[in-house]
Amino acid sequence: MAKEKNKDTDKLSFEEAIKELTGIVGKIEQGEITLQDSLEQYEKGMSLIKRCRGILQEAEKRIEKISRKESAGDEEG
Repeated sequence: MAKEKNKDTDKLSFEEAIKELTGIVGKIEQGEITLQDSLEQYEKGMSLIKRCRGILQEAEKRIEKISRKESAGDEEG
C-alpha cells in the first residue's frame, strides 16, 4: 500500500506536495485525527518530503547546468 501512496505523490508538483504536507502537519498538530491516522499521515508526509527534495535537487542540477553554459559563453566572448 505504501507503493500506491508513492505513485500518487510522484505525480504532484512541488507546490501541490507542499500544500498537502502543510495540511497533514496542521491536522496532526491540532489533534484532529486518531493515532493510527496520524501514523498513516506521517508516512504520507515523509513521502511528500521525499518528492519535494527530489524536485529541488532536479532544479538545482538544472540551475548548475545553465550557470555552466553561461560561464562557458562568457569565456568564449
